[in-house]
Amino acid sequence: MGFVLGVLNPHVVEIGSVVIHWYGVIIAAGILAALQLSTKEAKKKGLEEDTIIDMALWAIPIGLLGARLYYVLFELGYYLQNPGQILAIWNGGIAIYGGLIAGGGTLYWYAKKKGTSLALVLDILAPNVLLAQSIGRWVNFMNQEAHGGPVTRQFLENLYLPEFII
Repeated sequence: MGFVLGVLNPHVVEIGSVVIHWYGVIIAAGILAALQLSTKEAKKKGLEEDTIIDMALWAIPIGLLGARLYYVLFELGYYLQNPGQILAIWNGGIAIYGGLIAGGGTLYWYAKKKGTSLALVLDILAPNVLLAQSIGRWVNFMNQEAHGGPVTRQFLENLYLPEFII
């Protein structure tokens, strides 16, 4: 049972000093999937597709800024010592909570500004944002992070699992 996964390369491609990370590619794929499904759902529910695209043009960049800000606030000691690193998002460091808070606030603002039903917008977007989040979690596998700690044999031998799982 001693299978160990080798080290995964976090870079998709490196061309000179330009590096494309799996992180960016996978998160972009999640966002694009959510956007595609949301525009289709908007059409079914009688909302113009452009409304969703216009909202996304505001919510995505502001959500990314919120994700970075949230991360920086939780690592504030480091960033106070290294303020030049605050904008260095390519070195890692975003948090989904900040993205959801900032993106959600942007959706609220946009819906109110345009007179669109926030409930309808959330009905359209919520399942697709969850899909984007689950796709984005694949990055944790690529970066070999957020996977939990090692488990001992004793823990597994004493682990109670209900019969319907076994």
